[in-house]
Amino acid sequence: MTTYINVQQLRFLWPEGERIFDGLDVVFSDGRTALIGDNGTGKSTLLKLVAGLVKPESGTITASGLIEYLPQELPLRLGDTVSDLLDIAEKRRALAAIEAGDADEANFNVIGDDWDFLDRARVALDELGLDHVGFDRTVATLSGGESMLVGLAGRLARRPDVLLLDEPSNNLDASARKRLYQAIRRFNGTLVVVSHDRALLEHVDAVAELYKGSIRVFEGNYSAYEEVIAVEQEVAARMVRDAKQDLTRQKKELIATRVQNDKGAASWRRERERGGTPKILLNGKKNAGEVSSAKILNAKLDDVAEARERLDEAEEALRDDGGINVDLPETSVSSHRDIVILKGLKVSDLYGDGLGLHLRGPERVAITGDNGAGKTTLLRAVADAARVPHGFLTQRLELLDDDASVLDNVRAKAPDAEEKVLRTRLARFGMRRDAVFQRVSTLSGGQRLRAALAAVLSSQPAPQLLLLDEPTNNLDMSSIRQLQQALTAFQGALVVVSHDEAFLDGLGLTRRVELTRGEGIAVDVPVAA
Repeated sequence: MTTYINVQQLRFLWPEGERIFDGLDVVFSDGRTALIGDNGTGKSTLLKLVAGLVKPESGTITASGLIEYLPQELPLRLGDTVSDLLDIAEKRRALAAIEAGDADEANFNVIGDDWDFLDRARVALDELGLDHVGFDRTVATLSGGESMLVGLAGRLARRPDVLLLDEPSNNLDASARKRLYQAIRRFNGTLVVVSHDRALLEHVDAVAELYKGSIRVFEGNYSAYEEVIAVEQEVAARMVRDAKQDLTRQKKELIATRVQNDKGAASWRRERERGGTPKILLNGKKNAGEVSSAKILNAKLDDVAEARERLDEAEEALRDDGGINVDLPETSVSSHRDIVILKGLKVSDLYGDGLGLHLRGPERVAITGDNGAGKTTLLRAVADAARVPHGFLTQRLELLDDDASVLDNVRAKAPDAEEKVLRTRLARFGMRRDAVFQRVSTLSGGQRLRAALAAVLSSQPAPQLLLLDEPTNNLDMSSIRQLQQALTAFQGALVVVSHDEAFLDGLGLTRRVELTRGEGIAVDVPVAA
């Protein structure tokens, strides 16, 4: 059976007045489609609209068969069980009652025709590497990554025709991500996934990009999409160059036309001053010259206006990646300076005598490993043991005051700096003009990260050590590239916890600390230059 999602003339307005979609059209059919776009363009909102969790202002959304939706954050209560996450707790109770001899019709109604629900749930858990997880385990005993995989297992067990996934790989370690990718490849039906996970994006059949209020579908995986965009941007850049040259030429010709007109007017005045030419002929010559000059000038003004319009159109096609410019020489640190010395750190009972870490100079270290292995605990210990000024960006960016403006957040870190200096610093992070007065609570994920980086790097004294805990969670691909750019320019020491291998590969790491929960091993691995 062919499966699909058909969105026609979709219009959606949030209650506070922000318009997200205004006549959106898109069709998703059999296969795996990645839904990408900058933070704030409406990716998660579109999934919620398709899932029926929010209602559109107008337009239609139709889909085939059963739709299942996995949100970014599952609603979890510590006392819930795996059965609750799988949404089979009531059926398990009914089945247990029937097996105990209770013939109450209500129990049979709960199960309906779904007598193999337990087998399907067990298979789904096992295929996601959760064969060690029993139905009665509580959420409190699961890691965040395990909870997300259980939630996915519950949706897969119901065998949907349409599956909607919103950032499913957040908080998953490397092995869990591989199992997620396998599940995505196995799915038969229409799958739409919002993700910034580069490895996941290589497993899709198409990429749908939300850009400037419309959506465009590219065949192939993310690499194929990048190739198409790169070619288009090369053409757009060439058209901008050509349009600029044409505008410059038209402006020069306009100046020449005005100079020529001025010469004609001066010639007429000299002839009038010499006398000897009948007034009627002189005026006729003046009028004819003025009419001709006006026509030429107006035509040239039209040429300039058309050239400027062509340049505007060309620049509209050229994407602005909104790069981040970090130029902070005061963050540099001597290669001989001891930054952090840790010995015998107990991040969990797994590591016998504890962990140690000696960080010297502008080293760049990644902390990787399984969920629950102690990565965040180690990062916090590094912050506590830092011997130089440091900045710490936690997963939720708690350093930001959501009720204050972007500018006030930066000012709080540098109270003695002039506002002009702070606004210049924010501009380097792509936050200009009125954007600096936005309340942090209204910002997208990428904007929040920019604000947090600006605040940390503007601190007095400037940080010579920067610590980041899963900084790419919920960031779009453009924001991840910009973050890589900013961290590459940072001159101090860097310690990053991340599961995103593509992101780490772009940071110029010098070492990796790998934590393995199952074996209780911490390996400090130099990275080859």
